[in-house]
This record gives sequence, structure tokens and C-alpha cells, in this order.
Amino acid sequence: MRTMEQESGSGRVVLCAEGVWKSYDDGAVTVLKGVDMEVSAGQTVALCGPSGCGKSTLLHLFGGLDEADRGRIVVNGAEVNRHGDLLRLLRREVGFVFQLHNLIPDLTLEENCLIPTVAAGTPRAMARARLGELAERTGLSHRLGHRIQKLSGGERQRTALCRALMNRPRILLADEPTGSLDEQTSEVVLELLLDLAAGEGVTLLMATHDRGLAARCDRMVEMHDGRIHEPAYA
Repeated sequence: MRTMEQESGSGRVVLCAEGVWKSYDDGAVTVLKGVDMEVSAGQTVALCGPSGCGKSTLLHLFGGLDEADRGRIVVNGAEVNRHGDLLRLLRREVGFVFQLHNLIPDLTLEENCLIPTVAAGTPRAMARARLGELAERTGLSHRLGHRIQKLSGGERQRTALCRALMNRPRILLADEPTGSLDEQTSEVVLELLLDLAAGEGVTLLMATHDRGLAARCDRMVEMHDGRIHEPAYA
């Protein structure tokens, strides 16, 4: 496999999995089986496959939320499971959008979105300006003071998008971001996700079982039974 400094497709490789294995229950359940995959800077990539095929697990490894049993996970040139300051790396490089948004229901939209900036040490005035920009682009400016429990499903997922982009990450990981939404709302959220990724110059890797949505991305990667079924450098 080539190094991160080499070109792949349209640009520099920013996400790389090399021979990655992952199991649970003391090895009784093997979820990833020697996965090799690369994503180039600026690409929008859909990772497709049935439930249980390993999509979410792979995204969690790229996001530093879990650690591989074997193999290498490299994010923008840094090997994740060997990086001395993993939290700082991920705060700076990666934003994550979950299927069930993972927002704190008793906090307001504004408070939820500002949490990553507090962790990153961003000055409050700068963080609020960034939130104002993102809220305007996602149509949420009028909802900033509302608690999450008062928002619709689509508004919650748009809030999750804002939160994920607050620290201007270079990479956005989205795990079934429309999986809990109806068809019409899913289309709105996906369109917004792609527009924001393009506008922010962000590399997007999205796990989804919806092939109609996946077809809107630059590239579709099939995953079955813990393996990638696509040439690693397509």
C-alpha cells in the first residue's frame, strides 16, 4: 500500500485503513476482516452495505472512538492508535455526525453546538460567530435558544451537523445521518450535508444503507461481512 504522502485519485489521501481487523466479545465476533481503504481529500464517499457489515465500526475507528485489533488507521498523516495526543488530533481534524445525533436534550441548540469549541479552547466570541454562520446556512438561526427536546428530528440532525463543523474539521464522518428520518427530511438533510461539505472544503465519509442517497456522493464503496468489495483506490 502506498504512503499517505502519495496521490490517490483526485488528491492526497486523508483517510487510510491498512489491513484492519476488529472483533468484540473477546474475539468471538469478528466485525472487520482485513479492511483496506483510502479516501482522498475533498471526496464525498458513501460506505454502503447491510446492517452489521462493519460500516459503523470502521467509521468509529477513523474517528478514534474505538481501536483496531490489528492493522493501521491513519487520519491526515497521523496513525490514530499511536498518536500521542489523540483527542487534540480528532478535535482539529474530524467532525462526527451520528444517526441519533447524540445531542444533550436539556441544553439549547446553541449550548450543544458550543461544547466542541469549549473543549478545543476556542475564544467565545469566535465560537459564537462561527455558530451564527452555520446556523444561518442550516436555517436554524431562529432556533438557537430552543432546547433540543423542542426541535423536530430534522432540526436535531441539522444541529448535529452544525456541532460537527464548529471546529472547522478537515474530515466529516457521518454514520447513517438520515437513518432516523422520513424520506423527505432525509433528502433535505443529505442535500445540506453535501452542500456544507463542498462549501467548507471538507472530505466526507458517510455510512448508509440507502443507495439512492449514496449515489449522490462522488464514490460508492460496498461493504459486506466485514470486507470492502471495491478496489481500494477506485
